[in-house]
Amino acid sequence: MSSQNLEALDVEAIRDEFPILQREFDGQQVVYLDNAATTQTPDPVVDAMSDYYRESNANVHRGIHHLSQEASEAYEIAHDRVAEFIGADGREEIIFTKNTTESENLLAYSWGLNELEPGDEVVLTEMEHHASLVTWQQIAKRTGASVEYIRVDEDGRLDMDHARELLTDDTEIVSAVHVSNTLGTINPVTELTELAHEHDALSFIDGAQAVPNQPVDVAEIGADFYAFSGHKMAGPTGIGVLYGKQELLEAMEPYLYGGGMIRKVTFEDSTWGELPWKFEPGTPPIAEAVGLHAAVDWLEEIGMERIRDHEQELARYAYEQLEDEGDVEIYGPEPGEDRGGLVSFNLEDVHAHDLTSILNDHTIAVRAGDHCTQPLHDKLGVPASTRASFYVYNTREEVDKLVAALDDARQLFA
Repeated sequence: MSSQNLEALDVEAIRDEFPILQREFDGQQVVYLDNAATTQTPDPVVDAMSDYYRESNANVHRGIHHLSQEASEAYEIAHDRVAEFIGADGREEIIFTKNTTESENLLAYSWGLNELEPGDEVVLTEMEHHASLVTWQQIAKRTGASVEYIRVDEDGRLDMDHARELLTDDTEIVSAVHVSNTLGTINPVTELTELAHEHDALSFIDGAQAVPNQPVDVAEIGADFYAFSGHKMAGPTGIGVLYGKQELLEAMEPYLYGGGMIRKVTFEDSTWGELPWKFEPGTPPIAEAVGLHAAVDWLEEIGMERIRDHEQELARYAYEQLEDEGDVEIYGPEPGEDRGGLVSFNLEDVHAHDLTSILNDHTIAVRAGDHCTQPLHDKLGVPASTRASFYVYNTREEVDKLVAALDDARQLFA
């Protein structure tokens, strides 16, 4: 971890671009530590979307008038910019969806429903988000395929020896989360992808907690498919991304139909348009794409390495401060290169929902619950946990406020 990078990061200047962080409730300034759910949106992203609505608002790929041409160009360039950001070969490999969940469903229905059959195996991990776990469960029920799970060890890491035992020549796809939204574990996705390819299987990586927080190069990872969401990377809600290798996307059938994704329609049949439009029917998220483009520019101006270092430093500090409390159970690996910028924990004798309510009295925003990982929480033996997740605008002082507020919960439940 580079201390030079951390010193160069002007967090106060960054915070100035987020008016919402200056809000107060009952005289207390917001401490926003729920970034794994949704990050806040900086002024440059809001301005880019406002400018689009004020100056260029029109439907795309539908008209030859000036406004439609401007909107179409902005929408297409957004694909190019996202492709560059994650190391894809071009816009043909970037499909805009509503979010990571829709991206996973697109893959499951367009590829899984058509390719899987009885005897095939889908391999997930025990730390998967419901967006992946539930989706593949349902596809397996429809196709007769089976779902297997790579174990999570006591330290909160994937058991890669078990992964090597689990994958067989019957494995058709390995679907794994890049960074666990509960444990903070950064998984060895390149190794998982290589293992999948050794068995002629495909790999899908859920990057919802990775792309916003660290450098990601899909070509370097080797993933066949990769997904993430705009609202977790300083961008707008309502837009997600499915990356797929072009040859795979070309072979897949769309699962949503309508205007904008067709080449020719007759009363008897229809043919599909080119990538990526083939998978983007109807009026797409145009303003959101403009906002996502602006978010990518904003993130790269700061530097993804510096964002990663800052978040990991905050997570390390939070982990150590909570560990020193003595009555706090923390989940996931100890701080290090394979742990991202969040800490899930429980305070002894206090339910996570009660703790979160008390923290809210201090205007500290965290998440409580199973974080859409019910099976993982069952494995951990707890019904819920409290999650503090950090982003580029958070500070050590905010971590200190979180830890200090735990005393109120102790006194209330003593």
